[in-house]
Amino acid sequence: MHREISASQFKARCLGLMDQVARDGEVLVITKNGRPVAELHPCSRSRRVSPFGLHPDTELIGDVVTPLDEPWEALR
Repeated sequence: MHREISASQFKARCLGLMDQVARDGEVLVITKNGRPVAELHPCSRSRRVSPFGLHPDTELIGDVVTPLDEPWEALR
């Protein structure tokens, strides 16, 4: 089952509609001049579990958050 919405309505409400599709799992068909042009459906892939969106094999070693106690200069 799916719902239809005009492109202009989708544009005005897209963020809320994306949340709704992710929550309910219902496909949303976007129309332009009454004709279907796109479908919005829940993503089938799972979110990355690695920190900061890094490659899953990346390993953070040590404290990467605390500032260093030594002065440094940025490149100009």
